[in-house]
Amino acid sequence: MTILDNITAYKLKEVAAKKEAIPVRLLEKFPLFAKETKSLAEALRISTTGIIAEHKRRSPSKSVINDKVLLHEVVSGYELAGAKGISVLTDSNFFGGSLDDLLVAEKTVSIPILRKEFIIDPYQIYEAKAYGADAILLIAACLSAEELKQFSHLAKNLKLDVLLEVHNSEELQKSLLPNVDMIGVNNRNLKNFKVNIETSRKLSKEIPTDFVKISESGISDVETIKELRTYGFEGFLIGENFMKTENPGETAKQFIEKLR
Repeated sequence: MTILDNITAYKLKEVAAKKEAIPVRLLEKFPLFAKETKSLAEALRISTTGIIAEHKRRSPSKSVINDKVLLHEVVSGYELAGAKGISVLTDSNFFGGSLDDLLVAEKTVSIPILRKEFIIDPYQIYEAKAYGADAILLIAACLSAEELKQFSHLAKNLKLDVLLEVHNSEELQKSLLPNVDMIGVNNRNLKNFKVNIETSRKLSKEIPTDFVKISESGISDVETIKELRTYGFEGFLIGENFMKTENPGETAKQFIEKLR
């Protein structure tokens, strides 16, 4: 089994248990469920930098990245640095995150928040709304074409932006849906976690201009972003490059200043 297979299998069990503990009817009563959301896609369209800064404690490929810094300090530092969105990993088993991280981020920043999660069930979309997310991630490699259609439709009904992540042309073709706001090209292969920026260059030509183009993973220098902009990318999701330092917010600030 690949890393992605392992994660998906675990999620099926995890979500089943969560449904029993807190059914959707209870999630809909959470105070943040009624919150007016902010559009990540629109924030990126009007941005001159397009940075989505991510909080990530660890990953299956790199083990611990940074579990010392406090989340509220990281995300507030990102916002002060000029990030246009915050990505919060909520998976606990593989990435060391939690839904509580989403709550802390929502209370701390005023910019749009993306729930970074391996969504395999509509329940997780209701969950994202209940815990204060403004946008969700859908991964084409984890879902069928029909699931992508249903999940993105539900997200839009809940006023959540949809970032749909692809890794190849086949995944992209099933992802060009009316309820999708952003197409994210993940330069990291989720089967072996190897990174190749060429993936963004190659797929950029196949993404219609209706969608905000986002390049994810493996971006560690300003020159890469400047080049990817020439391919039509408006958003750049960066996590590890910031998180591996002692002060992710300050690192993000120095990085973003070079883009201006």
